[in-house]
Amino acid sequence: MLCTTALALPAAAQGSDYPAKPITIVVPFSAGGGVDAMARLLAEKLRVSLKQTVLVDNKPGASGMVGAAFVSKAPADGYTLLLGSAGETAINPLVYKSRMQYQPERDLAPIALLSRVPNVLLANPNFPANNIAELAAYAAKHPGKLSYATSGVGNPQHLNGELLQSILNIKMQHVPYKGASGQLVDVASGTVDLTFVSYAGAAAFLKGGRVKALAVTSAQRASFAPDIPAIAETPAAKAYDLENWFGVFAPAKTPAAIQTRLNASIAAALKDPDLVKRLREQGGEPEPTTQAQFREFIGRETTKYARIVAAANITPE
Repeated sequence: MLCTTALALPAAAQGSDYPAKPITIVVPFSAGGGVDAMARLLAEKLRVSLKQTVLVDNKPGASGMVGAAFVSKAPADGYTLLLGSAGETAINPLVYKSRMQYQPERDLAPIALLSRVPNVLLANPNFPANNIAELAAYAAKHPGKLSYATSGVGNPQHLNGELLQSILNIKMQHVPYKGASGQLVDVASGTVDLTFVSYAGAAAFLKGGRVKALAVTSAQRASFAPDIPAIAETPAAKAYDLENWFGVFAPAKTPAAIQTRLNASIAAALKDPDLVKRLREQGGEPEPTTQAQFREFIGRETTKYARIVAAANITPE
């Protein structure tokens, strides 16, 4: 009976004529940032493969939850998509819990992983440590005096700092900001000791010598910054591995045929050397996946985040 029902569905419901009108990718952050840039790069490629207009619509607010909630309530027809990050699709449910207006696992369908984005641990050029081992030694001698800036409570940058403290058995003060520019300015001036930001966000400060890079937060060195060691290269922190990531989501009840079409188009785009190059320039590691692989990836990452949030008792501001 299930097969008969599926065959009886109108062609449009099965997605055979998809896409028949413009597609909108919702970015839950402001225009001009790294997430916005990734969405526009992807839209450019999807316009060609899907032979349809693909628009980008910025809906910032509430740590990405405004845009994510909008997509979760949009018609499940494949014409409204979310370019979501680890924050609003995996971490926020652990931190905000019942305060959220949507639940990613229930309301959003994972379509495809776009890119893994390790953060970079940066310090003022005059900071007395140049690597993780020296940082650990300095922190041990000055317990509780080091400070690290992030772009907010409960996001991947915050979790980066909490995980580092846990693994190295050190104590630092968390200083949440509302954007990377403020973090970087204050680290460059010495107001704050350290910060975790994306490589793309820090590039101008690094090139100008206003900050120095101590390590990246991925398990291995990043292809776009091979001279920066991974935190995990330090024996005492060999278990360290925590990245941000970005992927495409659709409303949960989007027809399977449309989800499959989108996944295939995104996977094809991520094999395009031009897109790969440009995503790496944004500090990302492009990674094509099937839908099943993306779901499994989110599950593994969420388990990791849950341990950190619970251990650090992270709660909303």
